[in-house]
Amino acid sequence: MLILTKVAFVVMFSFIISLILGYVLIPILRKKKLDQVLNRFLEEKHKKKNGTPTMGGIIFIIPSLIIVLLLLLFNKIEMNYSLLIVVFTFISYSLIGFIDDYLIIKRHNNNGLSESTKFVMQLFVAVIFFYLFMRSGNEPLLWIHTLHLRLDIGWLYGLFILFVLVASSNAVNLTDGLDGLAGGLSLIAFLTFGIITYNTGWLEGYESVALFCFALVGSILGFLVFNVNPAKIFMGDTGSLALGATLGSIAIITRHELLLVLIGIVFVIETLTCIIQRIYYKFTKKRLFLMTPIHHSFEKRGWNESDIVKLFWIIGLIASLLALTFGVII
Repeated sequence: MLILTKVAFVVMFSFIISLILGYVLIPILRKKKLDQVLNRFLEEKHKKKNGTPTMGGIIFIIPSLIIVLLLLLFNKIEMNYSLLIVVFTFISYSLIGFIDDYLIIKRHNNNGLSESTKFVMQLFVAVIFFYLFMRSGNEPLLWIHTLHLRLDIGWLYGLFILFVLVASSNAVNLTDGLDGLAGGLSLIAFLTFGIITYNTGWLEGYESVALFCFALVGSILGFLVFNVNPAKIFMGDTGSLALGATLGSIAIITRHELLLVLIGIVFVIETLTCIIQRIYYKFTKKRLFLMTPIHHSFEKRGWNESDIVKLFWIIGLIASLLALTFGVII
């Protein structure tokens, strides 16, 4: 019962703080004209979205950190390497996204951070992640729980961490193209990982990390009040990079990297369609999909935006339920 009480407290108060912050922040961002820059197709399809402020990730980033700070101050959780790794990744990638958003707004185009600069920043985060991970007594092992297989890959595990962080952050970023899509899927994913983490008793600080997941659930829920169609604010790279990288970091420290693929199946599909489209076009000069990421193909076919989001949410929910069955019950 104590666990349920803590979870209820964390979700409720992070939701309330997120709501308050949203009502305060959105008018300020509008006044500052920190608007999303849309590409040509989106300008035609989403003309009504012109003038919608971005950097909305702040609405769930700040409340989540406030809740963790309060829990630490009142000794309801303890600071440990696991929580430190996750919070460090969360803050680092939110800052990378913030800089990217700022440059895009300042330049009035989609040219934010260069790919090389962004990669160097992500590499720096991965190196510190690897250092903290090893300092906490973890071994550089790839775990395949179903096969009871553990592979020691040594320093290559640092590259693996980089790959997971970059892939997961970019996957959520690519999915953030429709009102409420990335936010809703992230909420489902963090709720799932919160449950899984609470069942990872061997992990140092597993309860702290789980409560951080639930803090994000409440904060994202508050953000969705303003982000579902018609969106009053977009999360921007500030939010999407932070959410994706944090999902990756939790999957790594709980040794459930393979489950991340199932839990984030929509993110995976969105990313794969972009990769397949590029490769296919390079060799044939034709497009396999009408437009990528794949949610835009549904729009091209005349689907209503809200219907696409609902469909993808359902897919994400079913995949997460399967992951819980596979990762916790079995």
